[in-house]
Amino acid sequence: MAKQVNKSDKKSGTTEVPVEEQSTETHVEHSHHTRHHDAKEAKVLKKKLHQSRRVVFILGAVLGICGAIFFSTSPETLMVRDLDSYVNFDSFSNVFGDWKDMFPSSIQSVLSDFTDKDNEQLNGSADSFSVGRRMASEKLSAKDNVVMVPGVISTGIESWGLSTDGDCPSINHFRKRLWGSFYMLRTMVLDKTCWLRHIMLDPETGLDPPNFKLRASQGFDAADFFIAGYWIWNKILQNLAVIGYGPNNMISAAYDWRLAYLDLEKRDGYFTKLKYQIEVNYKLSGEKTSLIGHSMGSQVIFYFLKWVEAEGEHYGNGGPNWCNKYIASVVDISGSSLGTPKTLTALISGEMKDTVQLNALAVYGLEKFFSRKERLDMLRTFGGIPSMIPKGGELIWGNLSHAPDDPTNTLMTENDALNDTSALDGPKDESFGNFIRLKSAQGDRNLTMDQAIDYLLDFSPPWLSNRIKDQYSFGFAKTESEVQKNNHDHSKWTNPLEASLPNAPDMKYYCFYGVGNPTERAYSYKDAEPDSKLNITIDPEAVDPVYFGDGDGTVSLLTHSACHIWQRNNTRFNPGNIPVTIVEIKHEPDRFDIRGGAKTAEHVDILGSAELNELVLKVTAGKGDTIENRYISELKNIVEKMEI
Repeated sequence: MAKQVNKSDKKSGTTEVPVEEQSTETHVEHSHHTRHHDAKEAKVLKKKLHQSRRVVFILGAVLGICGAIFFSTSPETLMVRDLDSYVNFDSFSNVFGDWKDMFPSSIQSVLSDFTDKDNEQLNGSADSFSVGRRMASEKLSAKDNVVMVPGVISTGIESWGLSTDGDCPSINHFRKRLWGSFYMLRTMVLDKTCWLRHIMLDPETGLDPPNFKLRASQGFDAADFFIAGYWIWNKILQNLAVIGYGPNNMISAAYDWRLAYLDLEKRDGYFTKLKYQIEVNYKLSGEKTSLIGHSMGSQVIFYFLKWVEAEGEHYGNGGPNWCNKYIASVVDISGSSLGTPKTLTALISGEMKDTVQLNALAVYGLEKFFSRKERLDMLRTFGGIPSMIPKGGELIWGNLSHAPDDPTNTLMTENDALNDTSALDGPKDESFGNFIRLKSAQGDRNLTMDQAIDYLLDFSPPWLSNRIKDQYSFGFAKTESEVQKNNHDHSKWTNPLEASLPNAPDMKYYCFYGVGNPTERAYSYKDAEPDSKLNITIDPEAVDPVYFGDGDGTVSLLTHSACHIWQRNNTRFNPGNIPVTIVEIKHEPDRFDIRGGAKTAEHVDILGSAELNELVLKVTAGKGDTIENRYISELKNIVEKMEI
């Protein structure tokens, strides 16, 4: 049998000695040195204990034990109430109230900023039901029927497939949410290939691929939360309920946002169902409906307003007075009416700011798990995504020499709260009109927004280019006759600069959106690496991979130009002179609140904003005439200078 050998480090210069031949003296000497070394280390450990990372672990354990004791000794009702306030992702300020004095003075000053937020009553609180209760105390109550139309990706998508064929049988996921749930995340991680085969649409038809059938979840749960703990429409639902809304006078018109808009009608009868629901509610209650849309949902509403009065197969055939009879108001929340720049980069290279700004290790991990090519292939099958390609061409987005919102990397909203922590880096003397700055072996060149759209159509598969051309348009109608013609062409119904609002003078339109939040606006590109299977990609090594402008963090400020154009007197885009009210909400997030708190105006989190909720309740309660226009950014002045 081989002898056991004690091997020392080569650097020590000692030789290998059989364990059996070691002397007792060696053991004693070794033991002596070991005790001396241990004593020395103990002194160092004692000296540097406060610097050790173990302290963090120990402190965490102590806090965990204290928390367990607190909840185990608290009355059940108190525990449930407090636990809800701690885990609802709204605010953690209450946690530190009684413990603040135990921290060092430097930390106490930070916590004071944290807890002082609770005393700021401007625009109220973002806590559950608080806005509704305040509005109810002011005698506001439900009036209009309400239809909520969620934005892109915020509606849950579930499987209804029953196939048992192949290596990815859909029956295993029957009635499971493959979008908008923890089940989605689990399936992506454990079986990404199968998840992609379910979620992607057939490239040629734009509909369900063979053996797979996914549909939008229905009811309020469809867009209440994206995943557990991450609310979307939940705050608005809560506050509407307080003033008298429920299933009898309020619905969530969830839809499969992956589909092109006309395919929503052809496959699901989405717009027909929405039309009948509004008519039935009017017959039962005698009240008109307020349509509330967020993000892409606002585009879906605009499309519906055109569809419902148009004549022809697959159209609403409601007649020219339908909107005036049945629609009280439209509420556009952070709408993407004129598109958003990040849509183009997502369809060109599967990228946007969020993927570019990751560190190198994270980018590598993401590329290995869910590559740009995989993301691109998936997004391109979604016929609804191109509806958010920017519209209006050079009029809205500029040319190679200038753009309306120049210069680059500047906000058009004074926002001291953000300037301290989110000052925009990069050059401030360039133009956003250079939407893509491309470095290529074929020669460097800059692309305007129109040229970038042409690039997408030229270098995309024919099925994608044809679908975009058939379903959407991104231009600008210069004459009244052109607008009238476009009102009968469904490919123009997602573009407020080519088709008009309905001739409905009794209807009202409200635009509520966030400003003062850095938002991606232009990009630096380069030739893609051969193994990426892409043509071009955002250049992460450029001085400025992404150029930022004003907006809500997702949608550019210029997108809301449509609302300001509608406000003009006797414009061809608003033939009925529908009153349009614009309220810009400055992004002033609570930095200690994960979702931004009561004064956030971030693209999604604005749905929990106290002010936004108050505005929505006033509109639905029939008090919209008390809302006044408020302009914080320079957009109003910019639009006034445009040659419409």
